Amino acid sequence: MAGRAAKPPRFYFNLRSPYNFFALHDIERRHPGLLDRLEWRPFWEPDETTGRLLDEAGGQFPYTPMSRAKQFYILRDVRRLAADRDLPLTWPADRTPWWEPAHLTWFLAADAGLGREWVARAGRARWLEGRDICDPDTVVELAAGIGLDAAAVAAAPHDAGLRARGAAALKDVHRDGVFGVPYFINGSEPYWGLDRVEEFAASFADGAPAPAARPEERELAVVGAGRTTDMSHAGGCG
Repeated sequence: MAGRAAKPPRFYFNLRSPYNFFALHDIERRHPGLLDRLEWRPFWEPDETTGRLLDEAGGQFPYTPMSRAKQFYILRDVRRLAADRDLPLTWPADRTPWWEPAHLTWFLAADAGLGREWVARAGRARWLEGRDICDPDTVVELAAGIGLDAAAVAAAPHDAGLRARGAAALKDVHRDGVFGVPYFINGSEPYWGLDRVEEFAASFADGAPAPAARPEERELAVVGAGRTTDMSHAGGCG
């Protein structure tokens, strides 16, 4: 019997995270061809509607709030990382966090062959221009600027089909054991965080996917499964 087809290398991204923004910045400059080899998958904190659909599909979202001390650490850490890259970073104020408009728009962009362009545009708007990508009107303006249909973007959070795709994407987050971003997978090998970008890129050196997990590793993964995560790690979502 033929074995299962190998899964493509995957990149879980989040438009909220400064570490995700830095990771893309670094890959674009050091390994520009790598991004074309990856299957891009969105990861965001779901609202009540998407969360309900995720629960109904048997998935869970891995999230725990970070402490105040960690929030202050991330502010300093991100400032250092931006300075190292000569990026004029602006820290956005998420007055009313709602991540569905920007992330559901990614599906429209991906369908139009503009997925990478949307992630790049939203990232620049958030981290270099101080724009609020939780504001649906801002999302429509930015998306129209890269060629997406403004009416479709405005309707995205209310589109049942896109909501279902969003819930399915977050179920993949659960299935793949993702707990923060940027998160890369090559073969069965996961790489979490900005400080693992080079190691992930090196895993393609011979053109082959990383080796499959050993049986004891698979068992450990099952034993350690659960909802708890810490997205405030220096390489995580922030």
